[in-house]
Amino acid sequence: MSLTVAVQMDPLEKIGIAGDSTFALMLKAQERGHRLFHYLAEDLGYEDGQVRAKARRVSVQRVEGDHFAAGEPQNLDLATEIDVVLMRQDPPFDIGYITATYLLERIAEETLVVNDPRAVRDAPEKLFVLDFAHFMPPTLITRSLAELKAFHAKHGEVVLKPLHGNAGAAVFRIGRDGANLAALAELFGHVWREPYIAQAFLPAVTEGDKRIVLVDGKIAGAINRKPGAGEIRSNLAAGGTALATELTERELEICEAIGPELKSRGLLFVGIDVIGGMLTEINVTSPTGIVAIDRFNGTDTPALIWDAIETKVAAK
Repeated sequence: MSLTVAVQMDPLEKIGIAGDSTFALMLKAQERGHRLFHYLAEDLGYEDGQVRAKARRVSVQRVEGDHFAAGEPQNLDLATEIDVVLMRQDPPFDIGYITATYLLERIAEETLVVNDPRAVRDAPEKLFVLDFAHFMPPTLITRSLAELKAFHAKHGEVVLKPLHGNAGAAVFRIGRDGANLAALAELFGHVWREPYIAQAFLPAVTEGDKRIVLVDGKIAGAINRKPGAGEIRSNLAAGGTALATELTERELEICEAIGPELKSRGLLFVGIDVIGGMLTEINVTSPTGIVAIDRFNGTDTPALIWDAIETKVAAK
């Protein structure tokens, strides 16, 4: 089966090919004989009943500094000229991101969009996870300084982060003395209109934060991301180190609980984060980590993802 695939992502010029999950998916698609197009979310639009993207035909190769070649831009009707859209641009999960999901939702009957745009819109990573609150650390979502102070007093040490942030940006640990608590709450209130999220600090983060990837609801693999010295952020983008890992009984239980819901929503490629047996996020926008997982485990996660995509396209 040869598919025509449009990849909605950030500029190809700026990606780090050594660890980029989207690039790994593009390489595997090309290996399977699929035709690739690339466009930016800002190049997505609508006219006369058609959802269109100004896209370039691309080819990719794992050569640093010469990793892709692109043709001239052309306007593609995503419903009739494309079989699969990979929605892989990085957050922020803002109104621009949400608008893209509304546009792509209009073609979902004709073209497979991965992940399903409505499901992505309805499953912000730090809010969807609340459906599984019994697996989570104590969590507060608020804009109230009084509530934040009470939560801090109850739990001693907390982590404060933006509700729609990504890649470990603006994540702060607040110690037992509460230093900077009010100042950070004030800063978050000025920068973001939405509430912020606070969670009880998990000391186990010093041993790592597990990224577990699920493909169509099934476990594909995992890595342990260990924070650097003096850091609590274990994201690879924030300087964390990837390590091989095995899943615990608790982590398997979490995946078994979440998997069927992911599958039913059309969330085909998902990464969940677990610290010390506590679920902290369900990442559905542009999850990462598959390159490191495959390096440690000798697996081929892009192949699993394309197997699932090809099966779904054939069933349309």
